[in-house]
Amino acid sequence: MNKDTFKIASIYIGTVIGAGFASGREIIDFFAVYGVKGILGMIISGFLFSFIGAFILSRVYEHNINSSGEMINFVFGYKFGFVVETIILFSLFIGFCIMLAGSGAIFEEQFGLSKNIGISTMAILCFIIFLSGIKGFSLINSILVPVLILGIVFLSSSVVFREGFIFSNVEGLDVTNKGNFITSSFLYVSFNSLLLIVVLSSLLPIIPNKNVAIKSGILGGIILGILGCHILIPLLILYTQIYDFAIPMLKICEYESSKYVNIFSLVLWLAMFTTAIANGYSFIENITREKDKKFISFLFCLISIPLANLGFSELVATMYPIFGYLGGVILIFILISIVNKN
Repeated sequence: MNKDTFKIASIYIGTVIGAGFASGREIIDFFAVYGVKGILGMIISGFLFSFIGAFILSRVYEHNINSSGEMINFVFGYKFGFVVETIILFSLFIGFCIMLAGSGAIFEEQFGLSKNIGISTMAILCFIIFLSGIKGFSLINSILVPVLILGIVFLSSSVVFREGFIFSNVEGLDVTNKGNFITSSFLYVSFNSLLLIVVLSSLLPIIPNKNVAIKSGILGGIILGILGCHILIPLLILYTQIYDFAIPMLKICEYESSKYVNIFSLVLWLAMFTTAIANGYSFIENITREKDKKFISFLFCLISIPLANLGFSELVATMYPIFGYLGGVILIFILISIVNKN
């Protein structure tokens, strides 16, 4: 595999595999409620992620797009694009604060440390990454994403070896009013598309050619689909025991072995970290010039800390649905616009 392909695919995966994905909460809400059919839904999502990733990355290269601002102006025009970009920047800032809040929650609830230590630790590490620019951003994802993959696959395999493929939720719940596993697949990809659009639009400096752009998008989507299945299957096996927990994957760890809890807590923290740097890096790249980045990065991290203290659950419950619908609308406009302009 080309190292550039792996590097870009790692950023793609690290952007999506945040707190909701790795915790299992999103996977339950979008897929596990449909029982075994949810696995087909996750596979469909993997294909959709591959298509969208390859499509956007190839267009970023072809149209020489350097930032989400340029992408938004390309699609919406300058006047309306300014409004959309302002909303996106706000969502990036809030998304970063949510990941900091999640770090505080893990430090407090799983490691027995102060919430403020967790928040400050992630803020400081993110600041260091922001100073290193695109090279540091891509390097940290290239290192951490394989660790995340191994952690998720290990836990999933452990559950399967112990319990077998005996699903406690085969048929799914009565969710006819929510659609079906196919519509849920599209909604899930839409839900994750806002940050995805912003991050992929900033990767032109590390895309050497169109072929790498397409392969990176396809590889990233395939791995996301496979990882999603590795989370979904143990959730279906132990569904009746864990479906109403805020972080179901940690509850699964408790059933398997107490030592797994701290290990997966670290995996979950790393997932939050990769998403935090994706949010923060994209925000900083879109609002500042090179000579101001050190000061803006410091200010950005510093201002985020008080908001992160509002709490992880509260921020997720309030802001995530809004960002999800917004991302879906913007994604549809981008796909239609780019197709029409080619």
